[in-house]
Amino acid sequence: MKNALFNSTTGSIPPVRHDMQIIPVEEDGRELLLFYDSMKISKPGFALDRSVEPILSLLDGRKTLTQITSYFGEGVAEDEILKFIRMLDEQLLLDSDFFRKESERIEQQFEASDSRQPALSNTSYPSDPSKLSAFVDNLLEQVSTEVSNKEAVPTKALYAPHIDLRVGGKQYANAFSTLKNLEPKRVVIMATSHYSGYYPKIYSGFPYVGSSKSYELPGRTFKTDQDAISHLAELGPDIGFTIQDRAHRIEHSIETHLLFAGHLWKHDFEIVPILVGGIDEIFYNQDGEMGNKIAAFSDALRAIDTNDTFFLISGDLSHIGRKFGDSVPASSMRADVESFDRDFMDAAVENNSEKMISHMSAEYDPYRVCGFPPLYTFIRTFPDLQGRPLNYHWWDEQERESAVSFGSIAY
Repeated sequence: MKNALFNSTTGSIPPVRHDMQIIPVEEDGRELLLFYDSMKISKPGFALDRSVEPILSLLDGRKTLTQITSYFGEGVAEDEILKFIRMLDEQLLLDSDFFRKESERIEQQFEASDSRQPALSNTSYPSDPSKLSAFVDNLLEQVSTEVSNKEAVPTKALYAPHIDLRVGGKQYANAFSTLKNLEPKRVVIMATSHYSGYYPKIYSGFPYVGSSKSYELPGRTFKTDQDAISHLAELGPDIGFTIQDRAHRIEHSIETHLLFAGHLWKHDFEIVPILVGGIDEIFYNQDGEMGNKIAAFSDALRAIDTNDTFFLISGDLSHIGRKFGDSVPASSMRADVESFDRDFMDAAVENNSEKMISHMSAEYDPYRVCGFPPLYTFIRTFPDLQGRPLNYHWWDEQERESAVSFGSIAY
């Protein structure tokens, strides 16, 4: 039977989805509410007149149609409110049965596909291949005179940001330009997973999320090393690895790295895409189940390494300010955060996993370093590599009193 929209006069009306951002905007003199879906289930660009804000504020998941109608007096009929609610439901904006069934259909459709489509084209970068090439060329040209330290050329791995290209384009270019003379046959990408936490039933006990899909970008397809993925999948639960890959659907942390790698490396190479979710348990108990899985995964990853395998580690540093839950603006925290970042980067450059975990667990990741899980896993895997710092940057989002820091390291 086809999924049914909400249609009850006595049942509680579903609330607006908790992961839906409602952003006030102005367009042609009109005040609007723009609905931004971080999970990209609903269609982008949907907006309503700001006059509907009082109704939206009442959708708390407890009130019935009659109760909500009573707030507006005799001038508004129940059937008008119900029609509005059903429209919101149809647009997949409510946390309803209709939304859950439709979102599950979308997720299953992705899991059944053979390829993963771009998530950021036409937003962070052009979707036209020739324009994309010119876009990346322009970024690389901006730093061409700065990349002169030949000692910083990575031979085994690069830790680099995944922040929006419109914010950190220069730092991406500075880091990735050091790779131009390499020709690896296989690239393992270990990247922050921003979305696996949305699926606790699927990823509980599985911090490492692989995918056997090819990755599509404008003008290029990246094939996955099926043998490597299959080998890790066979070890599955013992190493905390799964190939149930819906966390990859809209994740940007691998995609942004492939943009530069694919532009610089024209030869054919296969990829091993791995998202790394939260490993916070080791802040409290390094020898527990999570610690054991990290150790086992590190052993398994080291076992599939070859001389022509290169590693990309995708992660940013601190996330601070009101946007991320702090009670004070980011600008007032800058000195402390930069000091914290320096110590984190020092541990990473020294390839000292014990120093890194000690630093991060002292206050239980106080500044939300999203690059910690993939980078910590990597240095646990390859403790003998030498790191060299490439850059460090601070993006101050002043209008939201928030900031993100990010940096790069060559190994």
